[in-house]
Amino acid sequence: MKKFFVIGNPIDHSLSPKLHNYWFKKNNIEAIYDKKELNSDNLKNFISGIKEKKIFGINVTVPFKKSVIPFLDKLSPEAETTQSVNTIYLDSEKVIGHNTDIIGFQNSIRNVSYDIKDKKILLLGAGGVAPSIIFALNKMSVSKIFVSNRTKEKAENLKDYFENLIVVDWGEIPSFDMIINATSVGLNNNDRINLDLSKIEKGKFFYDIIYNPEETEFLKLGKNLGHQTENGKKMFIYQAAESFHIWHGVKPNVDEDTNKILNQ
Repeated sequence: MKKFFVIGNPIDHSLSPKLHNYWFKKNNIEAIYDKKELNSDNLKNFISGIKEKKIFGINVTVPFKKSVIPFLDKLSPEAETTQSVNTIYLDSEKVIGHNTDIIGFQNSIRNVSYDIKDKKILLLGAGGVAPSIIFALNKMSVSKIFVSNRTKEKAENLKDYFENLIVVDWGEIPSFDMIINATSVGLNNNDRINLDLSKIEKGKFFYDIIYNPEETEFLKLGKNLGHQTENGKKMFIYQAAESFHIWHGVKPNVDEDTNKILNQ
């Protein structure tokens, strides 16, 4: 039976196995998908399982989206531009790194019918998935992208890949239409983003990349202040669907049943 994995640290929160195993069953695919917590020291050895055909696909989550790159033979254009990989597979005996987070984010925004064109975006966080979000925002023709990160240097480093970014100090809140939490703050229920967002005008869009827990403190804050909110579940589902398609040549149905299976 073919084996697939999601790797990260921490990894307990991941719902990827639930989703992919559900799609395996729906599409009569003989395979199993599991999660594996790794340390940086284990990455090379684990990824070698792809070339040895012991593993047939790997999804990558925090904090390894960039650190897996040295152990791959080739990157897709999207992964090359963002220096971020979340999907690994074998093609013509080469281990390929691809980035499906970009299309996952794009499709999630389309799904909620939010007109993002010409909007001003404040992105919180500069690691992990942040480059993918910036890549997608540029493709969707936003007007401005502000980036704020606790370590300002990390945000400044993103300008090596995306020249149009405006880096602001952590705690500085420029005028925006949409604010995106791309940090890991919120994975634990007691996490606080510690930003004063109480004075911004109504009618903004609060988006959190985190999908488990379903409502982070960041989203609760947005809702309590009267703003539109959305968690990362749809992005998670759409990026997973794209990985599934790459591995199996099948586009899984993304419908209400897909949402239900994740809530069980």
